[in-house]
Amino acid sequence: MLHDPLFIIVAIACLVVVLILALGIASFGRGGEFNRKHANRLMRYRIAAQFVAVLLIVLFVLVRRTGGQ
Repeated sequence: MLHDPLFIIVAIACLVVVLILALGIASFGRGGEFNRKHANRLMRYRIAAQFVAVLLIVLFVLVRRTGGQ
């Protein structure tokens, strides 16, 4: 499975979601000017990245189920 390019893309997409979420949580925790300017934007980016990650996961499952390796 680690040699499957689609799996690697899905894993990278999930990591991007986690990184954006961590940055957003850290921003909320620290407060300040950065949080005021970028908090909503970071969460919108997280939602978009999550959407892409979920689509890629569904695609991965469909490809694996139909036997296209």
